[in-house]
Amino acid sequence: MAPTPDDLALVPRTPSRRRFLTAGATGAAVLGLGGLLAACGGSGGSGATGGSGGASPGGGGSSPDQKSVKQGGDDYASVIEKMKGFGTDAAPGVYPRTVRHALGETVIPAKPTRVVVLDTGELDNIVSLGIQPVGVVYADASKSLPSYLKDKAGSPAAVGTINSLNLEAIAALKPDLILGSQLRAQDQYAQLSKIAPTVFSLRPGYPWKQNFLLNAAPFGLEAEAKAQLDAYQAAATAIGAKLGDKRPTITPLRFMPGRTRLYAELSFIGTILTDVPLPQPAIEQVKELAVEVSPEQIDKADADWIFYGVYGSPSSTNQDAVLGGALWKTLGAVKSGQARPVSDETWFLGLGVMAAHAVLADLKGFVAPGS
Repeated sequence: MAPTPDDLALVPRTPSRRRFLTAGATGAAVLGLGGLLAACGGSGGSGATGGSGGASPGGGGSSPDQKSVKQGGDDYASVIEKMKGFGTDAAPGVYPRTVRHALGETVIPAKPTRVVVLDTGELDNIVSLGIQPVGVVYADASKSLPSYLKDKAGSPAAVGTINSLNLEAIAALKPDLILGSQLRAQDQYAQLSKIAPTVFSLRPGYPWKQNFLLNAAPFGLEAEAKAQLDAYQAAATAIGAKLGDKRPTITPLRFMPGRTRLYAELSFIGTILTDVPLPQPAIEQVKELAVEVSPEQIDKADADWIFYGVYGSPSSTNQDAVLGGALWKTLGAVKSGQARPVSDETWFLGLGVMAAHAVLADLKGFVAPGS
């Protein structure tokens, strides 16, 4: 199976160094942000449809036959620093404008009206700005628009999946802007640029706020994007204020074909927890995308609250086996009724401000009711 957005851990299209880290004595595989889920999510993505990118996973947890997650290098945590020069110096409404991005500079001759988006984060971003795309790609585990965006995104044409772009279909739409990421589609950048002006972020997932501002730049809507991010942060801060000093620990748990993940600090959901702030268990307090655990290590997920999602069909993952297992029933969050299912398409695949608001609404309802 191909990877998902955020996780968005995505599988880069260009050769990259593979590596595994271990999570203390647990032997769990720690996934670097630069990497994409070798099973989608990353983002999941945050990262990823599987966020935020295609190798087929092997057995559950970190078994020897499992495909390793491709990493982006040891500088994953410096992505945001690298993006500081991205964007445009043009004033709103001024065209042509030049947008600096992951693969250089792109001239936007006029305000785009026919946009193709190549990932879930870009879709969330432009829809939140009131723009309906003419073309979208789908996550590998879903062949439809995310349900939380369906009433706002219009009826865009499908142009492949995150891991398999249909260039002919994209060209047929005659777009005047294509938005994607280097991590997902670097190998197709030259061809895409011949179809329409193309702007790429470095990667989906963790730098979702910076990606939002970059995606707004071709339209001159950076101020609107900034206002939405400010509103998001205000909502996150309000939840933290309601909680006061009583901050429960949170584990974001995701079941995927061939693997089970505890999302860490450098993931879409990790940034949201930091913004409230809500602490995570020590095993998740690492500058990485996620920590992989086997079913026999599911006790590592224990926290005051466990919020779990599933990528694709539950039957293709070990979710039922884990949730029905004896070890799961011993967890404190399970015993207290504080292990709850959440939407995978917002918590792990959304990678944008609208998905972030949906996650905050969930957190508010569970951990800070009445706020």
